[in-house]
Amino acid sequence: MKIFFIGDIIGKPGRRAVAALLPGLIERYGIHFVIANCENAAAGFGVTKDVVDELFTSRIDVLTSGNHIWDKKEIENFIDDYDTLIRPANYPENVPGKGSVVYPTSSVADLGVINLMGRVFMRPVECPFRTADRVIDQLNEKTRVIIVDMHAEATSEKKALGWYLDGRVSAVLGTHTHVQTADECILPGGTAYITDVGMTGPFDSVIGIKKDAILKRFLTQVPNRYEVAKNDVWMQGVVIEIDEHSGKSLNIERINLKMQN
Repeated sequence: MKIFFIGDIIGKPGRRAVAALLPGLIERYGIHFVIANCENAAAGFGVTKDVVDELFTSRIDVLTSGNHIWDKKEIENFIDDYDTLIRPANYPENVPGKGSVVYPTSSVADLGVINLMGRVFMRPVECPFRTADRVIDQLNEKTRVIIVDMHAEATSEKKALGWYLDGRVSAVLGTHTHVQTADECILPGGTAYITDVGMTGPFDSVIGIKKDAILKRFLTQVPNRYEVAKNDVWMQGVVIEIDEHSGKSLNIERINLKMQN
């Protein structure tokens, strides 16, 4: 089984890159399923129903998210309408939406996806490690193929979760920082790992946002409006090959594709 995980999609440029580049990548690598982090897909912050529908139309099977999932308040009105749009599982139980999904397949194993959020330099949420224990036990009743999106700021927290879950899930993939790391590997227990899969959006920017706005904020400390940049658009992510019987990963490869103007 081959799965492509797309790094944080940033605004309209990121969505355009997905629409333009994803079909060719699916064909070239023989991808069976596509997962993408969508929490920045609507003008850089949050998602709308129209954006979610657009991304699912672009051949994405499961959408994960993170701390920006609530930035567009309308999300609370529609998140429960989509089984394959998930938010971090370590939010309190009464929060709308769900933190994991088992995606049915025609293969030997169905695809399980868990979304978690870190606590270091982030808003306080429940423990991602203990939450993972609970959710993995639930998903193991249906599948051994489990992908974890660890949406976190601190490299140490992501690394720790990778080691904690090694051999228990197929992959632990970091999101949130929008900067792709070069530490992809298969851990000893068969879990694919990378600290951050990167971002899909404009690279003539500061992690997707127009440079001038970010520089003004750093220089003055005065809040100002952030806008998604437009130029030098790339799609980043990882392709993972998984043994469907054992749930262990066989290979992980970083992807960097530039969208032509």
